[in-house]
Amino acid sequence: MDGIALVEGIRVGHFTYPDDWTGCTVVIADGGAVGGVDVRGGAPGTVETDLLDPVNTVSRVDAVFLSGGSAFGLDVRRGVMRHMEEVGQGFPVGASGVVPIVPGAIIFDLGVAGSRRPGPDCGYEAATRATGGAVAEGSVGAGAGATVGKMLGMEWAMKGGVGTSAVTLGSGLVVGALAVVNAVGDVVDPMTGEIVAGARTPEGGFADARRIVRGEYHPAETGQNTTVAVVATNAKLDKAQATKVAQMAHDGLARAIVPSHTPSDGDTVFSLATGTLADAANVGQVGALAAEVLADAIVRAVRSARGLPSLPGVQDLESAAR
Repeated sequence: MDGIALVEGIRVGHFTYPDDWTGCTVVIADGGAVGGVDVRGGAPGTVETDLLDPVNTVSRVDAVFLSGGSAFGLDVRRGVMRHMEEVGQGFPVGASGVVPIVPGAIIFDLGVAGSRRPGPDCGYEAATRATGGAVAEGSVGAGAGATVGKMLGMEWAMKGGVGTSAVTLGSGLVVGALAVVNAVGDVVDPMTGEIVAGARTPEGGFADARRIVRGEYHPAETGQNTTVAVVATNAKLDKAQATKVAQMAHDGLARAIVPSHTPSDGDTVFSLATGTLADAANVGQVGALAAEVLADAIVRAVRSARGLPSLPGVQDLESAAR
């Protein structure tokens, strides 16, 4: 599925380590895009988010990276910057060339990934592979080691991953999202309220995080999680408006993940506005659509993920039920 790459000027690249369950994902905005961010989780791992505050000077972002590896994965940024400098894209600094503006965020996947930590080479490879075509989903890139449904402990968790979605209106407005889903909570289909992936029980089926938080099950320690995402649009937005879109997009995260924005999640949403749409955009409409496509991207992420021996994916449970 093209997903977020349906937005003109947006390209996506993954790099997944062949022998370890981890990697990184890079979203490139050709020519730059106005950027915003909203961080609502209590345990974020991010870089360059202060730069995106509307009161600060630089408004255009060249790329956003999402990575596994916990805080080690923040090193991915250096590789993305190297690629962007090679192609000559970044904030101009006279005779010194350009300084690429590359914010990003990480997920905690160390318990699944093994000994590998994504670093500059991962970022460089993902950036050089970025295309404007179909975006791979599931257990790839930053979603390779992602997990969900951990409220009863990792023994009963499931596989998370990367998902993407987009909507195109007759006016030409395009809004897309890409999510890396590594949540402590369950993933719920907002259209039906049914659990798609979440904490399982020994008897089979789902415990249901909504019941867990009401004390019907004894929850386990639930640290080291996070869902990170990028939403993008071809609308013309300024920095404050892009930030508002990122804020509204979090509604989609909350619709599809229960609970979300917890003290042990680092939930972060970046927004990019390429500005190629000729007509003026309604910011509220863009934000509402961003919430919709982000929720859909989250559901797609878990539906597409390949399971591991101790971490089944949605497809594994569906196959077992047949």
